[in-house]
Amino acid sequence: MFEIEAYNYDLPQDLIAQVPAPKRDQSRLLVVDRSSASFKDNQFFDLPSLLQPGDLLVVNNTKVVPARIFGHKESGGRVEILVLEYPYFKNDRDLRNYGDSKKGDLKKEGSATRLCLLKSSRRPKRGSLLFFDSGVSGEVKALHDDGLVTISFKGDLGIDTLLVEKGLMPLPPYIKRGEKSTLSDLDKERYQTVYSEREGAVAAPTAGLHFTTDLLKRLRTRGVSTVSLTLHVGHGTFRPVKTKDIRQHRLGHEYYLIEPETATRINETKKNGGRVVAVGTTVVRALESASASDGSLLPGAGKTDLLITPGFVFNVVDVLITNFHLPKSSLLFLVSAFAGPDLIKRAYERAVEKKYRFYSYGDSMLIL
Repeated sequence: MFEIEAYNYDLPQDLIAQVPAPKRDQSRLLVVDRSSASFKDNQFFDLPSLLQPGDLLVVNNTKVVPARIFGHKESGGRVEILVLEYPYFKNDRDLRNYGDSKKGDLKKEGSATRLCLLKSSRRPKRGSLLFFDSGVSGEVKALHDDGLVTISFKGDLGIDTLLVEKGLMPLPPYIKRGEKSTLSDLDKERYQTVYSEREGAVAAPTAGLHFTTDLLKRLRTRGVSTVSLTLHVGHGTFRPVKTKDIRQHRLGHEYYLIEPETATRINETKKNGGRVVAVGTTVVRALESASASDGSLLPGAGKTDLLITPGFVFNVVDVLITNFHLPKSSLLFLVSAFAGPDLIKRAYERAVEKKYRFYSYGDSMLIL
């Protein structure tokens, strides 16, 4: 149950979705019933009929920053970077201040030092200069493991403004896009949820990509309410697991905010016998990180590196909506903990057999 190879599976390359479904809610939905260990094939727009009046949908309203930019070294060699830090969350003070804000604002500062993921044919040395659009430059201040570097940016425009004006969406590496991709406008729209509000993520909470404003209205008509929290998805979501025992894997910290109103609504739902429906693994990690020993949810801002593996006791979440995840990934550990490794293995085998589309732009599961 804790051996990494138990979470491996074979996936044909053509099932890795490179573009989203033509319409958000027209993706497919595999319904996994834990009580009967059974499956049913649906469409995502069927969701209102699959949930119950009194259920509470919890979504992650983080907004993805277009944090991917291209530049060149002094030698002329091309570099690609993903800026992993966003100004609102450079330190704990910013996090506390964020609790009083309804929306993160850009800081149009002339210089900033940020942790970045860098790709180039040859890794630059400490002290190397990098050059980007609009007169923005960067100096490599430190080299870290796994392609991470600390870069000090300078320029009248500021790195944050440059990202907004010229940045590309930080798509995961299995979605193939070049620097001049004709799909960049599509990605800016569709690699973002319709309810995204607070800037700060470097990856989308992909389970939420299937929702439309019309579907949310239909859910309300059904008696299914929606509340939101914020968890800014960080670089750790891409981090490969290198340990044989999955319990030894370490996630990076991610910042979250649960407003008092959201906590109250969730606690009332549990008290009244309703179900808490988490839209995505990011919501699960935020809710379970903020739960008290008696199962109640505590409001507030914090940061979490919670790794959920089989055997974990879920205090808050009753139902999970989630996409299909990479083999041997921490996200697969989480859904296996929620539904049971054997049932998830069977679900993934069915999804491959039925040719569901996988990963960020792919189809989804509803685990009841």
